[in-house]
This record gives sequence, C-alpha cells and structure tokens, in this order.
Amino acid sequence: MHLTNLKLSNFKSYGDLDADFCPKVNCLVGNNGVGKTNLLDAMYYLSFCKSSRGSGDVPNMRRGEDFFAIHGRYETGGVEASASCVCRKGQPKQMKWNGRVCKTLGEHIGRLPLVMVSPLDQGLITEGSEARRKFVDGVLSQTDRVYLDHLLQYSRALEQRNKLLKLFWEAGSWDESQMGVWDEQLVRHGEVLRSGRESFFTDFVPLFDDYYGWITDGGERGEIRYVKDGEGPLAEQLAAARRRDRQALFTTAGPHRDDVELMVGDMAVRRYGSQGQQKTFVLALKLAQFEYIYRHGGVKPILLLDDVFDKLDMVRVTQLVELVGSDRFGQVFLTDTQPGRVEGVFEAIPQVEHLICTVENGSLTKMES
Repeated sequence: MHLTNLKLSNFKSYGDLDADFCPKVNCLVGNNGVGKTNLLDAMYYLSFCKSSRGSGDVPNMRRGEDFFAIHGRYETGGVEASASCVCRKGQPKQMKWNGRVCKTLGEHIGRLPLVMVSPLDQGLITEGSEARRKFVDGVLSQTDRVYLDHLLQYSRALEQRNKLLKLFWEAGSWDESQMGVWDEQLVRHGEVLRSGRESFFTDFVPLFDDYYGWITDGGERGEIRYVKDGEGPLAEQLAAARRRDRQALFTTAGPHRDDVELMVGDMAVRRYGSQGQQKTFVLALKLAQFEYIYRHGGVKPILLLDDVFDKLDMVRVTQLVELVGSDRFGQVFLTDTQPGRVEGVFEAIPQVEHLICTVENGSLTKMES
C-alpha cells in the first residue's frame, strides 16, 4: 500500500496543495518551520482521524479559516482507494473512505496502517505510563478490531465509573449495586485488554530485540517488560481498591494503570540512558511496531520518519535509509533540514527508488527522483 496523491486545503500552513509521491522513499527537505512535519501530520490524520501532536481539530485550521480538508489517494494491491478528512468549526469531523462517510471514527482506524517516528516519541521514555500504554494500545488497535472495540468500551465504562464516584461523594451517599454495574463492565473488557497485551509482548519483544541489535551493532542489550497494575483477577483488584477509590474519587486499579518498563542492561532508560541511547530505544520500538503491524495485518504500513537523523552519523543514516528502502519496508516519508545530506545518502545507495522534494512557502518542488 502507498499514498499516490495528497491534497490539502487550509490545513495548518497550507492553503492549497496537490502533491504526487513515489511508492518507496520520499524525502521532504527544507528549513525548520516550513511545514515538513505538517505534511506528515496530514498523512497521519488520514490513518488515525486525528493529529499526531495530540491537539484538537480547530488548531489545525489555517489562520483565519473555518475549515480544513485532507484528501488522499492510495494504491493497495493494484486497487485504488481514497480517504478524506473534513473538519468545520462547530460541526462533527467527517471521515470518508472511498467516498462513503464513516459512521464512526473507530470504523476507519486500521484501514490505512501507518507508523510515525518523530521527536515527540521521546515521551515514550520520559513521560509517565500513559504514553507507553497508548503506544501498545495504538499498535494493537491497528491490527486487532476486537481489541479496539474492548478498549473503547473499557474507556467509556471507566469514565462513567469515575463520574459515579464523584457523584456519590457530592451527594454523601453510596450505592454498591450501581458501582457493581460498572465493575462488571471493567472486568469484562479489562481482562481482554490484559490478555491482548500479554500476547502482544510475546510477539513484539523478539522484533524489538532484532532492531535494537541492528542499530547498536549488538553492543547493547535492550529490554521491555510489561508490568500489570496488581496481580490476580481484576474483579478482586477492584474490590480491594474500593475504599481507596472512594477517597481518590477515581478508579485506582485496572489496565488503565499498567506500565511498560524500558531497560538497557539492568538500568532504566528513563533515568540512566543517554540521549543517544534513548533515541536508539525509541527508533527500535517504532521499527518493531512497523514489523508487528505488517506481520499481523498483512499490509506494510506507511512509515513516516520525522527528523530522525539527529545524533546519527552519516554511516548510520545511510544504513537506516538503505534498510527502510529495501523490500522489507513499503512506502517511506522522511524529513531533513540538509538537502546535501539526503543527496549524499542516495549517491551511496542509488538502487533505492526515491523522490526528493523541497518544502517552502506552502508548496513542494521536486528536486530529484
């Protein structure tokens, strides 16, 4: 699967854009702030119905405008497909697949598998457990529709249970039967989430090990550990946390509090890893994410590499581009601020099909293909 054409209207820094791309490595070069990342974010929108930066929809409208539109044409297995995202102020966001409006956003997620590597991924290392759970849930949501459905149901039940805890506190009352209804929902969906995560790590860890070893030339050992919030059946955990929940006014036990430990040797990457080690860890995680989605979904995701060359020497940059430009990967988009570096890479590996474009003033100019 690959993106053949992208059209933007009033999306971030772009008024109107109509751009074609090659099926392998597409390089977007230009100074900081010219809109390279905005292009990748538009592609991300078409896959996940939202921005990669976690913002709402309105901030992504071009200044002074009241709507934005993103249209993508794809080729998958020799068949053309299209996806569109249109957002207007004060109206629900509309996603279309092959011209048909999606009834729910969840219906669309997974149709266009995509993996993005960006400086924001540093949060997988430095931020709290929520960032790492979102990573795991995001990978599983692209490959397992049942998991996604249970994740959405668990999130709704958790929200309602937390509201009920606050209502009981405000009213000075307690109704165990009402709380039991939401406990049953959390157990029903939460046990599926934990089972799915355990299976995920069984398959994912060896993929991570392979990529981490490749990036470090076998000089370091990275390790990933799934850490559940408590042991035993979830129903018992919720019952044991009842008094704590009533004091905290939110649910203090369950899969929404699970975490993932990231280690180099016996040390936590978050506390003791250098910037280079942390970047290596994130890159290995994201490449393993690509491999996992491909193996479990049967389609090579589009790979977006945003400013990943920082802190990599030219040899490693060339090796990385040669890797993602091989048959092992599909379509790739990468950004860089140094046209000379990108040109030098493809002089060393001319066999890799590529397109180099300059991004400037809301437009793309083809430099080389």
